[in-house]
Amino acid sequence: MLVRLLYVSRAVGPQTTTVTATILATARARNRLSGVGGALCQGQGLYLQIIEGERSEINRLYTRIVADRRHRDVEILRFEEITERRFAKWSMARVDLSEHEPMVRMQHPEFDPYSASAVTAMALLDALLASGQAIDPPNA
Repeated sequence: MLVRLLYVSRAVGPQTTTVTATILATARARNRLSGVGGALCQGQGLYLQIIEGERSEINRLYTRIVADRRHRDVEILRFEEITERRFAKWSMARVDLSEHEPMVRMQHPEFDPYSASAVTAMALLDALLASGQAIDPPNA
């Protein structure tokens, strides 16, 4: 059974290039082996991530995510069964959440994924990926 999980968390330290590269390298290697795909949006001290794959794999991955000390305040925004993948072409794409990016502001400079609906957060991810904001190429 395929599932999709969307969560948000706060970075514990600075979101540096080194930290991001480490997260992405590990995610891509593991995700390729386990058939997981998704996207990691980061910036403004936040992580907004969507992952999809077989339910057992997503559950194992989420357990590791929650235990990761590079972030805190991990909250599930949406967990759903799916019949089709939306993020299959990426083992883990990366999108920067710049305060100046219109898609992030979405006409609401106070956008906070912790208080936003899952539909709004999902729309943000879809818009960022559709607009070519994904930094990493397909199958990355």
